[in-house]
Amino acid sequence: MAQNKSVMSALSSLETTLDQYLVKKAPAIPTAWKDVIVKVAPWLSLLMVIVSIPAILVLFGITAFVLPFSMFAGPYAPAGISIAVILMIATIALEALAIPGLFKRSRQGWNFVFWSALVGALSNIISLNIGGFIIGTLLSLYILFQVKSYYKA
Repeated sequence: MAQNKSVMSALSSLETTLDQYLVKKAPAIPTAWKDVIVKVAPWLSLLMVIVSIPAILVLFGITAFVLPFSMFAGPYAPAGISIAVILMIATIALEALAIPGLFKRSRQGWNFVFWSALVGALSNIISLNIGGFIIGTLLSLYILFQVKSYYKA
Protein backbone atom coordinates (compact mmCIF):
# COMPACT_ATOMS: atom_id res chain seq x y z
CA MET A 1 0.00 0.00 0.00
CA ALA A 2 2.83 2.40 0.87
CA GLN A 3 4.59 1.52 -2.37
CA ASN A 4 1.40 2.33 -4.31
CA LYS A 5 1.29 5.76 -2.64
CA SER A 6 4.92 6.43 -3.52
CA VAL A 7 4.28 5.51 -7.17
CA MET A 8 1.23 7.77 -7.29
CA SER A 9 3.22 10.53 -5.58
CA ALA A 10 6.01 10.18 -8.15
CA LEU A 11 3.48 10.28 -11.00
CA SER A 12 1.84 13.35 -9.49
CA SER A 13 5.21 15.05 -9.17
CA LEU A 14 6.09 14.16 -12.77
CA GLU A 15 2.72 15.48 -13.93
CA THR A 16 3.30 18.77 -12.10
CA THR A 17 6.77 19.15 -13.65
CA LEU A 18 5.52 18.32 -17.14
CA ASP A 19 2.62 20.74 -16.69
CA GLN A 20 5.11 23.47 -15.84
CA TYR A 21 7.22 22.91 -18.97
CA LEU A 22 4.64 21.71 -21.52
CA VAL A 23 1.81 24.12 -20.68
CA LYS A 24 3.09 27.15 -18.81
CA LYS A 25 6.46 27.58 -20.55
CA ALA A 26 5.73 26.06 -23.97
CA PRO A 27 3.82 27.86 -26.72
CA ALA A 28 0.10 27.06 -26.60
CA ILE A 29 -1.75 25.18 -29.29
CA PRO A 30 -4.57 27.34 -30.73
CA THR A 31 -7.94 26.72 -29.07
CA ALA A 32 -9.58 25.61 -32.32
CA TRP A 33 -6.93 22.91 -32.74
CA LYS A 34 -7.35 21.80 -29.14
CA ASP A 35 -11.11 21.42 -29.75
CA VAL A 36 -10.41 19.21 -32.77
CA ILE A 37 -7.85 17.13 -30.89
CA VAL A 38 -10.28 16.52 -28.01
CA LYS A 39 -13.10 15.54 -30.39
CA VAL A 40 -10.93 13.22 -32.49
CA ALA A 41 -8.82 11.63 -29.71
CA PRO A 42 -11.33 8.98 -28.57
CA TRP A 43 -11.92 7.86 -32.15
CA LEU A 44 -8.18 7.65 -32.86
CA SER A 45 -7.67 5.63 -29.68
CA LEU A 46 -10.48 3.30 -30.65
CA LEU A 47 -9.04 2.87 -34.14
CA MET A 48 -5.57 2.22 -32.71
CA VAL A 49 -6.88 -0.47 -30.37
CA ILE A 50 -8.89 -2.18 -33.13
CA VAL A 51 -5.93 -2.17 -35.52
CA SER A 52 -3.58 -3.38 -32.78
CA ILE A 53 -5.56 -6.51 -31.89
CA PRO A 54 -4.52 -8.48 -35.01
CA ALA A 55 -0.97 -7.15 -34.60
CA ILE A 56 -0.84 -8.51 -31.05
CA LEU A 57 -2.06 -11.91 -32.21
CA VAL A 58 0.56 -11.99 -34.96
CA LEU A 59 3.20 -10.85 -32.47
CA PHE A 60 2.29 -13.72 -30.14
CA GLY A 61 2.74 -16.16 -33.01
CA ILE A 62 6.05 -14.67 -34.10
CA THR A 63 7.28 -14.48 -30.52
CA ALA A 64 6.33 -18.10 -29.88
CA PHE A 65 8.30 -19.10 -32.97
CA VAL A 66 11.34 -16.84 -32.45
CA LEU A 67 11.74 -17.05 -28.68
CA PRO A 68 13.41 -20.50 -28.60
CA PHE A 69 15.96 -19.36 -31.20
CA SER A 70 16.58 -15.96 -29.63
CA MET A 71 18.96 -17.47 -27.10
CA PHE A 72 21.51 -17.66 -29.93
CA ALA A 73 21.45 -13.83 -30.07
CA GLY A 74 22.64 -13.66 -26.49
CA PRO A 75 21.59 -14.64 -23.01
CA TYR A 76 19.32 -11.61 -22.53
CA ALA A 77 17.59 -11.59 -25.92
CA PRO A 78 14.57 -13.70 -24.83
CA ALA A 79 13.94 -11.37 -21.90
CA GLY A 80 14.18 -8.34 -24.19
CA ILE A 81 11.62 -9.78 -26.58
CA SER A 82 9.29 -10.65 -23.71
CA ILE A 83 9.58 -7.20 -22.12
CA ALA A 84 8.88 -5.50 -25.46
CA VAL A 85 5.73 -7.60 -25.96
CA ILE A 86 4.52 -6.96 -22.40
CA LEU A 87 5.06 -3.19 -22.72
CA MET A 88 3.26 -3.08 -26.07
CA ILE A 89 0.28 -4.96 -24.60
CA ALA A 90 0.28 -2.64 -21.57
CA THR A 91 0.27 0.42 -23.83
CA ILE A 92 -2.65 -0.88 -25.87
CA ALA A 93 -4.56 -1.95 -22.74
CA LEU A 94 -4.17 1.51 -21.21
CA GLU A 95 -5.38 3.09 -24.47
CA ALA A 96 -8.40 0.78 -24.45
CA LEU A 97 -9.17 1.69 -20.85
CA ALA A 98 -8.94 5.38 -21.77
CA ILE A 99 -11.58 5.29 -24.51
CA PRO A 100 -14.74 5.62 -22.35
CA GLY A 101 -13.15 8.42 -20.32
CA LEU A 102 -12.04 10.24 -23.46
CA PHE A 103 -15.59 10.21 -24.80
CA LYS A 104 -16.85 11.56 -21.45
CA ARG A 105 -13.91 13.98 -21.21
CA SER A 106 -13.10 12.71 -17.73
CA ARG A 107 -9.73 13.06 -16.03
CA GLN A 108 -9.53 9.27 -15.64
CA GLY A 109 -9.49 8.89 -19.44
CA TRP A 110 -6.74 11.50 -19.68
CA ASN A 111 -4.79 9.68 -16.94
CA PHE A 112 -4.91 6.39 -18.86
CA VAL A 113 -3.54 8.10 -21.98
CA PHE A 114 -0.83 9.76 -19.86
CA TRP A 115 0.17 6.40 -18.38
CA SER A 116 0.11 4.86 -21.85
CA ALA A 117 2.51 7.56 -23.07
CA LEU A 118 4.83 6.84 -20.13
CA VAL A 119 4.80 3.10 -20.83
CA GLY A 120 5.53 3.86 -24.48
CA ALA A 121 8.44 6.06 -23.40
CA LEU A 122 9.77 3.24 -21.23
CA SER A 123 9.46 0.86 -24.17
CA ASN A 124 11.44 3.26 -26.37
CA ILE A 125 14.16 3.56 -23.73
CA ILE A 126 14.43 -0.21 -23.24
CA SER A 127 14.58 -0.84 -27.00
CA LEU A 128 17.16 1.97 -27.36
CA ASN A 129 14.88 3.86 -29.74
CA ILE A 130 16.27 7.24 -28.74
CA GLY A 131 14.67 9.16 -31.63
CA GLY A 132 11.25 7.68 -30.86
CA PHE A 133 11.75 8.44 -27.21
CA ILE A 134 12.74 12.08 -27.70
CA ILE A 135 10.45 13.05 -30.57
CA GLY A 136 7.48 10.71 -30.03
CA THR A 137 7.28 11.03 -26.27
CA LEU A 138 7.84 14.77 -26.23
CA LEU A 139 5.27 15.41 -28.97
CA SER A 140 2.63 13.14 -27.43
CA LEU A 141 3.12 14.58 -23.95
CA TYR A 142 3.05 18.14 -25.32
CA ILE A 143 -0.29 17.57 -27.05
CA LEU A 144 -1.64 15.63 -24.08
CA PHE A 145 -0.81 18.38 -21.60
CA GLN A 146 -2.08 21.11 -23.90
CA VAL A 147 -5.57 19.54 -23.86
CA LYS A 148 -5.49 18.45 -20.19
CA SER A 149 -7.81 21.31 -19.13
CA TYR A 150 -10.60 19.83 -21.29
CA TYR A 151 -10.77 16.73 -19.07
CA LYS A 152 -12.50 17.20 -15.73
CA ALA A 153 -12.35 15.03 -12.61
